[in-house]
Amino acid sequence: MTDEQRSTRERLGGEHADDSRVLGGRYRVGELIGRGGMASVYRGYDQTLGRDVAIKILKRDLASDSAFRTRFRLEAQAASRMANQAIVRVFDAGEDVAADANGERPIPFIVMELVHGTLLKDIVAQGPVPADDAARYVDGILEALEYSHRAGVVHRDIKPGNVMITDAGQVKVMDFGIARAVSDSSSTVAETTTILGTAAYFSPEQAKGDPVDARADVYSTGIVLYELLTGRPPFRGDSPVAVAYQHVSETPTTPSQVNPDSPKAFDPVVLRALAKDPFQRFPDAATFREALDAASDGRAPSKRELGALTNELYGPNPRQAAETARSLRQLSTDNTMTRTQSGPPVAWIWAGVALLAVLVASVLFWVVTTRPLTEVPANARIIPDVTGTTLERATEDLAAEDLTAIPETEPSDTVNEGVVIRTDPTAGESVTPGTEITVVVSEGVKMAAMPALDGLTEQEARDAITDAGLTVGSISPENDPGLKEGMVISASASGREVLEGDELTEGATVDLVVASGRVTIRNYAGFALDAAKSELEDLGLTVNTFPLDTCPASAGDEVQTQSAPPGDVPVGSTVQLRYCAAEGDSGEGDSGGE
Repeated sequence: MTDEQRSTRERLGGEHADDSRVLGGRYRVGELIGRGGMASVYRGYDQTLGRDVAIKILKRDLASDSAFRTRFRLEAQAASRMANQAIVRVFDAGEDVAADANGERPIPFIVMELVHGTLLKDIVAQGPVPADDAARYVDGILEALEYSHRAGVVHRDIKPGNVMITDAGQVKVMDFGIARAVSDSSSTVAETTTILGTAAYFSPEQAKGDPVDARADVYSTGIVLYELLTGRPPFRGDSPVAVAYQHVSETPTTPSQVNPDSPKAFDPVVLRALAKDPFQRFPDAATFREALDAASDGRAPSKRELGALTNELYGPNPRQAAETARSLRQLSTDNTMTRTQSGPPVAWIWAGVALLAVLVASVLFWVVTTRPLTEVPANARIIPDVTGTTLERATEDLAAEDLTAIPETEPSDTVNEGVVIRTDPTAGESVTPGTEITVVVSEGVKMAAMPALDGLTEQEARDAITDAGLTVGSISPENDPGLKEGMVISASASGREVLEGDELTEGATVDLVVASGRVTIRNYAGFALDAAKSELEDLGLTVNTFPLDTCPASAGDEVQTQSAPPGDVPVGSTVQLRYCAAEGDSGEGDSGGE
């Protein structure tokens, strides 16, 4: 046993931390295969389904902190909502306990898909990769992000260390440890001003502690593309703070300048993804993929794919901004002609400045001397602002202006029921008397009734929940001797049990607990035969008993051995109990106690 394996076992639970350590009564922990900032990952085995898995276990010094356990649980919830070929799947999550010198301590864990392959960081560590391979790897990352963003989850830590390339060449994005919902403005777990992510790859808004959205992942993916093309990230420093400063204020050198073998067609794509202002980047992962495909084909990305080429992309230095903007425009258009002059003549510049000054002065003179129109013509009406009032009050205010209110309703989770949301045309517009004004009134939050799930299978329950306008959340198995595998046991939403007819917000997530089709038995050695048999039959199992004439007479009818080891067994299966035969016993077994 190596020192690393020994220390790993000690972290898992002291003297009980060996290769036979089982979490949640189901997952056997194997050797260490990876380590991160919050958790370590081990090879494991699912004893119930008979498959290899990866088990992520929160580090011992963090497991005692409720905030880190909550963040760890949120990671599992975020990843479990996503089932895409480019994302490492999460199968299960839970919390076990281990005993040590200080008593019992929690062991939070997440069970994931075991991926065989190579980390992208190990590939890029060998130097720049061919442009086609770089585009393929980044396209896989963007596919995963496009799916996760649609699911409402921002990864916030895209980097080569969180991307695996399988033996078949498939891209797998993993580790949603600091992922947050796009709409999540809560600071319960992680304050919005906290810098989360890896310094070399996080966005300027992460560096400044500002709120982030899906465009932060676009920026980090641009860093990964840059590193694949050049063999190094665009910003490097002696400390994370120095790197963060460069993300906020420095201009990146184009990949083709760092690596002459990198095609220039990729330069404008990379620089667009690395825009300082989120609004100047690609608006989403799908647009990024379109521009990447165009660059891979040797075509210049279209204006729609790149957006407006403005100086806001390239940081606060005006000279660098102008030079980089000019370079980007040249790269995204025909660059076959040789430029013989570095810029326009100085005389032209001064002439433009003088013309601009004359235009500004003319506009100011016109504004100052023009008398504003303060009176509304007799044949016109100005629509009053009735937003935030009741429909009755809005109708009265519009009628006072010789206008007719036409009410319409729509659901809203921000405006109370019966309150005006807006009008069409909008307030302040000039219309003729008698014009019909559409007044949109809030219906309040749209609700949905919880459907009946008793007696339904998992798939039937999924269909019923979806048809009711709700969303299916996590599916948790639970042993129940009275139900077949896959039958629904209970449902919950927002941490509380929900029953048929309960009102929930439309689109709310409903988590299900379904029967596992198994029951848990223990070691009955030493039990009286009748007691062991009764307990097993209560669990819905068939019991066969066999007497033994080789044990001491003093043992009575104690159970000596059983056919199934302690743990989970299928509902309705048969368990054989071998017991000590009393004097005069025929020595023949029975089947079920007939």
